[in-house]
Amino acid sequence: MIVKGQRINDRYEIEKLIGEGGMANVYLAQDTILDRKVAVKVLRGDLAGDEKFVRRFQREALAASSLSHPNIVEIYDVGEDEGNFYIVMEYIEGKTLKQLIKKRGVLTLPETIDIMLQLLDALAQAHDSYIIHRDIKPQNIMIKDNGLVKITDFGIAMALNSVELTQTNSVMGSVHYLPPEQASGKGSTIRSDIYSCGILMFEMLTGKMPFKGDSAVEIALKHMKEPLPNVRELNPVVPQSVENIILKAAAKNPKNRYRDVREMAEDIKTCLDESRENEEKIKFKYPENDFGDTKAVTVMKEEKKEEPKEKPVAKQITEDEKIEKGNKKKMIIIGSIITVFVVAILFITLLLPKLTDAKDVEVPDVYGMEISKAEAMLKKAGFQIESKKKASDEVDEDLVIETEPSKNRYAKKGSKIIIYYSSGSEKITIEDYTGQNAYEVKGKLDLLGIKATIEEKSVNDSVKYEGKEQLIIDQSVKEGEKLASGKSIILYIPKIISVYPDMVTDGWTLERATEFCEKYGLTLKVNYQERADVMENQVLAQDPKPGEEIYENDTLKIVVSKASTTTTTTTQAPGEEEKVEGE
Repeated sequence: MIVKGQRINDRYEIEKLIGEGGMANVYLAQDTILDRKVAVKVLRGDLAGDEKFVRRFQREALAASSLSHPNIVEIYDVGEDEGNFYIVMEYIEGKTLKQLIKKRGVLTLPETIDIMLQLLDALAQAHDSYIIHRDIKPQNIMIKDNGLVKITDFGIAMALNSVELTQTNSVMGSVHYLPPEQASGKGSTIRSDIYSCGILMFEMLTGKMPFKGDSAVEIALKHMKEPLPNVRELNPVVPQSVENIILKAAAKNPKNRYRDVREMAEDIKTCLDESRENEEKIKFKYPENDFGDTKAVTVMKEEKKEEPKEKPVAKQITEDEKIEKGNKKKMIIIGSIITVFVVAILFITLLLPKLTDAKDVEVPDVYGMEISKAEAMLKKAGFQIESKKKASDEVDEDLVIETEPSKNRYAKKGSKIIIYYSSGSEKITIEDYTGQNAYEVKGKLDLLGIKATIEEKSVNDSVKYEGKEQLIIDQSVKEGEKLASGKSIILYIPKIISVYPDMVTDGWTLERATEFCEKYGLTLKVNYQERADVMENQVLAQDPKPGEEIYENDTLKIVVSKASTTTTTTTQAPGEEEKVEGE
């Protein structure tokens, strides 16, 4: 049993329990050597007795500690102390994605896309290192206040295979995101993590989990058998292109999923493009039920017992049967003649014209040419022309970007060639973003190709902006201006500067000054002055002065009144030598 004040490995001093799970408990602790807050995950007692599980726990935790990525919680230390197996990791102040979904219900498209891109980038590095997470779920994803995503539980993820699906209730949290192949006992691949990402994306955009049940086994069977509920019916704001990403990621047959997380990320980056507005619902190449339900396959492959065949019996052919056989032969001959005749007609009407058709001509290279000159060249080559405008950041206005078919390809003489010529750079009209959440606006602008950065800007009245630290107060590009793809904009959020209040004028007491110092992490130094004209424990003077900026670990010096007991009076202001006046 881990208790407050206990030291793990004579280094990590436990402060409090911050998380409980079926496999481990997580504690907030102070690293007494490096003087920093850390999270210490301690393996649950009943699992610590399983030698095989402990070996895998240590091996996989050590492997995960080699991962270094801004979206992966860093692992500092792994070890054992008095029978307690532990992992020491970076302490993250923020909410889990599960808490965020519960609070918000449904996340916006830009928020979901931003979280997914960070998550997939982290998984890409893990997969490159041959580490499969195997337990992607919102409880294992932390969201910091600045929007940064952090994935946890890489240390024990791969050890989860040694626990039976029905062994503990802790697996209930994971089974909602469990890939069908893992549920059927076939093991995990990088595509298993992709399935869990698809279910996670479903939950962010609908606020619901796709499959529910009274037990882990019932939910697992639904993952294996039932189709994913319609995302767009649950949230009509979701376009078909986004639902297609979820359907492809969460396909039951791994062959129908993305090849890797990078392919999924690339698809997400373009999901809100205009070119994908009318995208049709995805159709899978491989059957969805072919993912490895081993028991079902075994039943289907059982050989049926063959019925004993009857022995042939000699039969005398009658005269009528001889006539019938002769008629069948005549019909076969007539049918063959008709077939030959039909083939000849098809050859004359369909194939012969193709043999004498116009010759193929190479499409000229007209890239960068003026549209009028390009049209003239292609007409001279014998093609029909259709011209279309297309935005381009690389090609100047009215110059050719490309043709369809493309240059150096062959097309029939007289066929149509489409010329795409530049309408200039596609620019985005900037709006007034003040008062909006900076991280949501950044996500929207990033999707449009605008490089948005967030910076703090000092404000005069910090109290006015308390609780509004993420709201935009200014922007580097003004409303109505246009930016081309790749250009930058700075979104300014308030820099909250805390200052010392006027404790004397406002009538502060020693008790209130003490609470103020605890709140801001200040050291309080108190001098007393005997005063008969004011109440006891009133603040008479202070240093630093009112309006000066507060810095952590500052020392606040105050002079406080106390009841007069003699005719001697102490008059010491903060920062001055003590003076004694007497009769």
